[in-house]
Amino acid sequence: MQQTSQPAVFTPDNEPYLGLPSVLWFDRVITWTMAGNERVARYTHDHSGSLSTLQEAACQIVPQGINIALSVRELIRQAYLFPAMVLMRPLIERAAVISYLCLHPDAIQLWRGGWKFRERPSLAKMLQAMAGPNVDVNEARKICDAHNHIVHGDPVGSYHNLVQLGDGRPAYASSKILDSPDTADAIAMEAQCYLIVLTSRMAAVFPEVDVPALNIVRDHGVADG
Repeated sequence: MQQTSQPAVFTPDNEPYLGLPSVLWFDRVITWTMAGNERVARYTHDHSGSLSTLQEAACQIVPQGINIALSVRELIRQAYLFPAMVLMRPLIERAAVISYLCLHPDAIQLWRGGWKFRERPSLAKMLQAMAGPNVDVNEARKICDAHNHIVHGDPVGSYHNLVQLGDGRPAYASSKILDSPDTADAIAMEAQCYLIVLTSRMAAVFPEVDVPALNIVRDHGVADG
């Protein structure tokens, strides 16, 4: 049930989903990613005139993805779970785009040309490429469909901000959702997975840079995507 008394802004010591292992791991992945990104940023600033076209693309795509992931984390902290789910779609797209460009370097000119809607590959196709050749494209389409419902505001998507009032009646939340740890857990788990993909691609695109995040993630048994 929604609490009647709550702070206007939650901080790291009182956020409603503090203690969820998935949120803790999300924080760790963020820390590792930021450490790697700092090194890559320093490298790209020092070698701005000699970067490959793929590296130039990564300089734009990867920071956007990291920024979105940080926004998702802050929305979890503030218990705005539905908008956190809405942001998952653009986070997935950044991870998928840079993955596709890494795997299909011939597509970089298409990206530089504006990545136009009817010319670029579908998100499902990019997700399939990101996951590997053994993944059925229909499974990738299911992921896309699930997130498209949330983004586009159709009846299926409305299920995701459905809450139960104190008297047991259902309602659609217009603010914070404070009592849905399963939802917060799912968001944190999914977001960190795509952040790991971004970190992995960042390391692959910039082999000249030692990206510590990737090694730490791998040491802790988390797949690098």
